[in-house]
This record gives sequence, structure tokens and C-alpha cells, in this order.
Amino acid sequence: MIPGFSYTVEAKDDFARAGTLVTPHGTVKTPIFMPVGTQATVKGITREQILEIGSQIILANTYHLEMRPGSEIVRDFGGVHGFANVDMPILTDSGGFQVFSLGQAGIGEGVRRKENLVKITEEGVRFHSHLDGTRYLFTPESVMQIEANLGGDIVMAFDECSSGTSSRAYAKKAMDLTHRWALRCVAAHEKIQNERIESGLPGQALFPIAQGVIYEDLRVESVRFIRELPTLGMAIGGLSVGESKEDMLRILDIIAPELPDAKPRYLMGVGTPEDLVEGIFRGIDMFDCVLPTRLGRHGVAFSSFGNLKIPLARHEREKGGIPMKPGYETIVSKNYSLGYLRHLIKAGESLGGQLLSLHNLEFLIRISQNAREAIIAGKYGKFRQEFWEGYVSK
Repeated sequence: MIPGFSYTVEAKDDFARAGTLVTPHGTVKTPIFMPVGTQATVKGITREQILEIGSQIILANTYHLEMRPGSEIVRDFGGVHGFANVDMPILTDSGGFQVFSLGQAGIGEGVRRKENLVKITEEGVRFHSHLDGTRYLFTPESVMQIEANLGGDIVMAFDECSSGTSSRAYAKKAMDLTHRWALRCVAAHEKIQNERIESGLPGQALFPIAQGVIYEDLRVESVRFIRELPTLGMAIGGLSVGESKEDMLRILDIIAPELPDAKPRYLMGVGTPEDLVEGIFRGIDMFDCVLPTRLGRHGVAFSSFGNLKIPLARHEREKGGIPMKPGYETIVSKNYSLGYLRHLIKAGESLGGQLLSLHNLEFLIRISQNAREAIIAGKYGKFRQEFWEGYVSK
């Protein structure tokens, strides 16, 4: 085990768990929602605001930071912690999802390439940068080195993230490749961590990723393989990539009994209010998603009763804030009226998107905090029922 890390389960309520994850840069109380800082920043949110809303850990993106400014530059600043001047736990993803997205889109924002944008082989993935078309090769070994350069506390194994609509044959092929890459990541990670520790740098915990799309037998097979690897935690990938919400919950129901007791479980790329409540119910400890800030920038606010489209005319004269149940109020819902928020969005003021993004993130963090208290009290069922009272999923 890597020095400086530990994970303890403090309470259980059926499959729901409350735990403590210790890292070199701080302690994380689970279950937890993790804001996504793709470019070493949570979009539109300052470091001080991230801490003010109760964030315990944030993400950074391996693909994007390797493309710009380059992981070696970030390393020379002391990793993402030094680069962004953030003294809190950081998780870096492996870039697998971004490579998947390039293959799906076929077109980057800075260069148009309709064919052969991404090529997956046993060695790794060859692709063109979405910025300028430069060719890159990501392998399990190179990704482990990039993530070491970024210096996150938790690093993700390189995987092949296949679409939620993939055939069973392709899902099986991608899962098997992900397993082989996971073994290579474990070996490369061990070597890199020995070097880091010898040079006085803090260690990093590796989380490999289970795949299998929406096929129950593949999902069980992948979880059983990934959970046995000698790592601190594990992740479930590929459950927010085009499949239905019903399929996602069905797969979580199937794998819940298979998840390891002694390891934190991270559901990647999933993060609506209802996703958190239902994911925690099925044994998930950690969540992340870009949706809260993306929706906020487009004028959509989470509330205790479902999503609100702030630009709608009915909010123009509304003096009350975003409607929240007791215990879920946020800095924004308590201090800004719907009428004012609508004005900011309609006027194109950047503050509008910033405030809604901040609110959406804080609401998810409040959900995770309240869920933790309910689990410890043995009342998660009641918590879940009360959350759904009056809530409309959209």
C-alpha cells in the first residue's frame, strides 16, 4: 500500500456506506461529490469559493492538461497542487473518456479530421489533438507518467471507455483490453511510486476501472477482476455514455453485491441530484460530473424539486431564491432572487452562470453530506424517501 493513504468504512445502511479516505493532502469524508476542474480549474469558480461550499476533493483532466500546457510544465510548478495553488486532495482521470469522445465526434474544435482521429491497439491509443492536430500516443505506461507529473493524490488507470450502445462483442473486447491495460498500469504505477517516494514526493493511489457497458455478465466479470488488483480503490466507468438511466441503475443493482468492502468505489462521470441519491443507495462512495457547471452556464439550476430553467419569463418578478428544502440551502439560494438570477442570464452577464454553477455544486455537496449523516444514523431509507418527495427528475 502507498504510504499516506487509508480508507475506513465507518457505517453502513444496507449497501449505503459512510467512510473516511485519508490522502497526503487531506481527508475526504464519503460519500462525496467531486467538482471537476478540467483545466486545473473548476469552470468559473475560484479556489476560495470551492472551499467555501465544502468541497473536499476536486478533479483535474489528464488529456486536457497534457494537451495544454503540458504535464511536464505542470510538474515543474509542483504538480496541479502547486500550479493552481490548491492544498486539498486532487484526483486526475486517465484521459480514456476524452479519447473516447474524440472518436465519437470525429472533429476537434481546432482541426477537422473526419477519419482516423482515434486508433486503438494493444499498445495504446493514437489520436490527434483537438487543438492543432498534433499526433499523440497514450499507453498505460505513458498515462501513468503523465499523471505522476500532474501529481494528483488519486490517479486513474487507462481504460477503453466504450459507448453505452456498443454491441456485446465490442463491449467484451473493450473490457478485456481494459483489464490488460489495468495490469500494465499497476506495474508502471508501482515503479513510478517507488521513484517518487525515494525522491521525497508524496505517493499516489491508483484506481483501476471496471467496464462492460450494459451487459450484466460482463459488468460482474469486470468488477470481480478489478477488485482483486492491489490498489487502494476502484472505479466504475462507462455508465454515463449514452445508455438510459434505467440501464445505469440496473447495472448498479447487479454489481452492488460484488463491490469490495475495503475499497472506496467511484462512479465516474455521474452527477445529478437523483444520481447521487440512487448511487449512494447502491453502494457508491464517490461521484464526479461536469454537468453542474455546464447546466449552470446555460441557465439551469438544480433545486429540491427538480431542475429550474432560470431564463423562463415566470421568474422575472420572483423575489424568492431557488427553492430548496431545509438543510439543502446554498449560498446562492439564500442570497440571490430568481428575478435577479434571470436578469443576469438574460443580460449575458458571466456572473449569472458563475452563481448557478456554484449553487449546483453546493447542492450536490449538501446531498452527499446529508446522505452521510443519514447513513451514520441508520436512516438512509428515510433520507432517500424525503429527497424524492416533490422532486421531479428531468
